[in-house]
Amino acid sequence: MSDCNDPVSDDDARHSGGKQSVREPFTKAYFKAAAAILATKPNPAEAQLSGELLLRHYGLTGAMKVLSSEVECTTEVTLLNGDQLILKTSARPEGRDSFRFQVAALAGLEGAFGFAAPRIVRTGDAMLMFEEDEICGYLQTRLSGGPLHRADATSDVLYRVGRALGRLSLALEPLRLPAMHRPVLWHVGCWSRLMDLEEHLPSGPVAASVRLAMNNYVELIEPRLREVTWQVTHNDPSPFNTLLTDGGIAFIDFGDGCWGPRIQDLAIAASHLVTDPSLPLGGAENLIAGYASVIELPPLEAELLVGLIKARQSALILINYWRAQLFPAEAAYIKKNVGRAEHGLSILSALSTGKAERAVRRALS
Repeated sequence: MSDCNDPVSDDDARHSGGKQSVREPFTKAYFKAAAAILATKPNPAEAQLSGELLLRHYGLTGAMKVLSSEVECTTEVTLLNGDQLILKTSARPEGRDSFRFQVAALAGLEGAFGFAAPRIVRTGDAMLMFEEDEICGYLQTRLSGGPLHRADATSDVLYRVGRALGRLSLALEPLRLPAMHRPVLWHVGCWSRLMDLEEHLPSGPVAASVRLAMNNYVELIEPRLREVTWQVTHNDPSPFNTLLTDGGIAFIDFGDGCWGPRIQDLAIAASHLVTDPSLPLGGAENLIAGYASVIELPPLEAELLVGLIKARQSALILINYWRAQLFPAEAAYIKKNVGRAEHGLSILSALSTGKAERAVRRALS
């Protein structure tokens, strides 16, 4: 196996400058490959191998509990001394690229400040991940603390989450990671093609709001993304992947991480926090202000932010209605964020473009 700290390939490095054309490499083939990944469930048989893999590659044993996951097999490990770890495995070809990215990202964040992230537990051969002929995986620490979606999200908490997200972006900015251009359906470069999935939406105001937000994205937002800064991003800092710990704010699950617009992480985090119709941005104002206290938003990013938030809410609605119909037995888990996205989109849809930009600027002042 090659060490995941090796330099990235020419393919991975070809877009490592500050700006990016949103049209490349996000072709129709990229979209189809990304969709195919989310159209396949993890193999339940992988979980049965977790204990054997843990012992063989790490010399550890413990109680195993399989957790819900979109693509990879995720197992919580409780060691005999009570310590808890997370073992991730995949027998799918695309899983190797995903894990190469994830372990390199977590290794690259070691020593960063202003937030916490899981640490990689190296194999007995001191590698970041293990690879066998038909399966690969890695082991990481399990962070204590509660997810943001279960917390009392006061204005102070959201401001601190925003600051931590800004620190995460700064820590990711210099990284050039293996497989950072692999197909990821959640990537902003796929959003313009997601209306291919609109047949799965329920009829009514939700579908109309999604259609309007995506048309706005394609016509007014996407063409200007080439003008903003691109870097490695987390790409899913949702309230399920943001923890409040005794040591501060933590971010987990880098499985959707990739090379994208830096502002994408702010838009994604904010998209989950639009809940209060009495506020112009639905309550996301404090998160945005906290982020901007660490990374100043250029005028263009402030202009595009609400449109990006609405497009991300729409992407979440489209993808999850589609996947819920593919996997009806897991529909409740798949759609756990859909109600929040629909409510948030209804709030932001009432804002004109001018009012939306003014609301962002007020949040920054």
